[in-house]
Amino acid sequence: MDLSICSHQLPMEASLMTSYHILSTAKTVEFAVMLRAQSQITMNNYTDVVEFVLQGVSGDPGFQASFLALFSIFYTMAVTGNTLIFMAISLNSSLHTPMYFFLANLALLDIACTSTVLPKMFEGLVGKGSHISYKGCLTQIFFLSWFLGAELLLLTAMAYDRYVAICRPLHYSMLMSRPVCVLLAASVWVISAINSSVHTGLLVRLHFCGSNQIRHFFCEIPALLQLSCSPTTLNNIMAVIADVYFGVVNFLFTMVSYSFIIASILRIRSAEGKRRAFSTCSAHLVVVTLYYSTIIYAYVQPGSGSSLENSKVAALLYTAVSPTLNPLIYSLRNKDVKVALRKVFPCVC
Repeated sequence: MDLSICSHQLPMEASLMTSYHILSTAKTVEFAVMLRAQSQITMNNYTDVVEFVLQGVSGDPGFQASFLALFSIFYTMAVTGNTLIFMAISLNSSLHTPMYFFLANLALLDIACTSTVLPKMFEGLVGKGSHISYKGCLTQIFFLSWFLGAELLLLTAMAYDRYVAICRPLHYSMLMSRPVCVLLAASVWVISAINSSVHTGLLVRLHFCGSNQIRHFFCEIPALLQLSCSPTTLNNIMAVIADVYFGVVNFLFTMVSYSFIIASILRIRSAEGKRRAFSTCSAHLVVVTLYYSTIIYAYVQPGSGSSLENSKVAALLYTAVSPTLNPLIYSLRNKDVKVALRKVFPCVC
């Protein structure tokens, strides 16, 4: 074999191999740059959704004027009635008791809850569009979750107050002292705020792309989770935990409290004593029944088309009708509240 030929071929082959490696490296770098660019494009697509479109109460324009007039009346009555209740309790020293302290907190929650949802709904009904920004949607979810959760906790605290008043009257002043009531009320607001912050924070980490149509007249967590392009497993787990705690646990605690209350009332011998005992908790029981029935009806049902419409009806009940009826229920069945309203607002009563 001619060694001179081999010596000339080896540098040539080494040069070819070097060129091949250079080309391969260049293609790899080019491919990596292309992947990074595609990833950046995908991330940009995730952030394209800057606003959502709310479906509204009804798609029929013929009903929009009627809905606007009807729920404008409900909203005015809810804000006015709860404001009167809150001011009457605050300005009348005879109503500075645990029961009315919690009732004043309930009035504040009713005002806040209905004001979080209805003004935006009115904007869509008057024809200005049902668009809501991404930040506005998250803000609405935060406050609505806060106020709804706080109201569920507050109803439980009010049930406990009635239980102590009827079943343990001799220990009422100790068990429901002013520091205890303030602690209970503060816990209601703080616990619900923490829960709402957790859910809103979990929503912030999600990306939204594609459809921005929310099939409701306000922003809610389940509707946004359906529009997300990111995994929502953690969001769903936390939502179930919150539903169990705020819905099931508090509902059972309230029902247990009223079971003891009813049993205690039935043991009272005189009919007048039974009537007085029942009158102190009947208004709260009516509010609890109305509120929980609409909440359960709205969220414990499948996502079919008809149930979505029924969910809207239920949502209107606990965001508009219930805040309107609460002041009427408590004032019409409570002589102390009516007397206080006459003292503070003689022209109104």
